[in-house]
Amino acid sequence: MKAARIVKLNEPLQIQDIQTPKPKGSQVLIKIESVGVCHSDVHVWEGYYEGIEGQQLKTTDRGVKYPLTPGHEIAGVVYDLGEESEGFNKNDKVLVYPWIGDGVCPACRIGEENLCDKPRSLGIYVDGGYAEYVLVPSYKYLVKIGDDMDTDTSAPLSCAGLTAYGAVKNANLKPNDNVVIVGTGGLGLMAIQVAKAVTGARIIAMDLDDQKLDIAKKNGADNTINSKKEDPVKAVMELTDKLGADAVIDFVNASKTVETDMQFLRRRARLVLVGLFGGELKLSLVTMPTRAYRLIGSYTGTLNDLIELVSLASREVIKPVVSNRFKLDEATKALTMLKEGKILGRGVINP
Repeated sequence: MKAARIVKLNEPLQIQDIQTPKPKGSQVLIKIESVGVCHSDVHVWEGYYEGIEGQQLKTTDRGVKYPLTPGHEIAGVVYDLGEESEGFNKNDKVLVYPWIGDGVCPACRIGEENLCDKPRSLGIYVDGGYAEYVLVPSYKYLVKIGDDMDTDTSAPLSCAGLTAYGAVKNANLKPNDNVVIVGTGGLGLMAIQVAKAVTGARIIAMDLDDQKLDIAKKNGADNTINSKKEDPVKAVMELTDKLGADAVIDFVNASKTVETDMQFLRRRARLVLVGLFGGELKLSLVTMPTRAYRLIGSYTGTLNDLIELVSLASREVIKPVVSNRFKLDEATKALTMLKEGKILGRGVINP
């Protein structure tokens, strides 16, 4: 089979012919029809997670090993099954849950494999979906999707959609809450759709790009703020009768954005940090108890969350915005465009 592999960091991915895996036991081989292009793929390609100078977190320090086939937003059909696989047949249309754990840590035991102490995520710790086929360690990590569901728009559900869904859940939004969503790329747009569909909150989208904010408005944002053109703190306070936001979901999570977030939080507010840009935050500790802020880290979501999300998508309550499609030999182009901010929704590779 052909696979686009990271052999050397920050160099073009190599298209290699590698042996097609043969599933054993409960393993399943998926013929990939669509794989989403995620910012995490860019981090794995570059070899580090962003941060202030000298504080970048190396991917190798997290246990990532190269060469590696990236890609974790995977949709396709069942091609072959191990002898112990159950509940699936050849040609079943499926979405892959990629956030696989070791199965024995406390998080895994309660169904939170995305927070495993020793993760084995597809496309990050083991070979993923920038290929014609992917070997999934167990049928348990597959979610059936309807024949009428498009794999291009389904693939981003397993990361962009799932991460947004988990973040909205962690924000604990109530009807009439004011929530600020910082960053309106693929994840931000999904969060806007989810929050609009299931919470009843008033959504304020914040970004530096008017074109992205226009798309956010079309996807359900009630108000938009271009923080490059206007004072974001003043704008949020004006929109909330000077009370501030009940919740903020930050899909950038850089020093500058979070410092700004802290200035327009309402008392009792929840600040959900999702993005991986990184940096540092200086806190006024006395305000944490007196204003009862909650700082919450949010990382993807559970398998059950993905099942719920697929149900929403199958009823067209939400729909990922796919703006760019690539062939497998255009994987480097896809990563470069995403890195440069040239993909407004989600990019998808069709192997």
